[in-house]
Amino acid sequence: YDLEAWLPGRGKYGEVTSTSNTTDYQARRLNIRFRRNETGKVEFVHTLNGTAVATSRAILAIMENYQQEDGSIRVPEVLVPYMGVEVIAGPGA
Repeated sequence: YDLEAWLPGRGKYGEVTSTSNTTDYQARRLNIRFRRNETGKVEFVHTLNGTAVATSRAILAIMENYQQEDGSIRVPEVLVPYMGVEVIAGPGA
């Protein structure tokens, strides 16, 4: 499964992360099991394999989607506490 973000510079969506269900393949090697409440049967869990976030692509998506007319970038509200600023100055500022 892919998670995509809108990339205005490309005019289309682009992948920023990818995840796949590896069923019980990795769990068998790691011996990760669980017991079903209903039956008491012990089974291998299913695991997910995925990239966290392709940082450069995620940053590109934020920059392109939040860039203002003057070239500055409005920091998304959820990131302001981590960035410590609401706007990143544009070129020549």
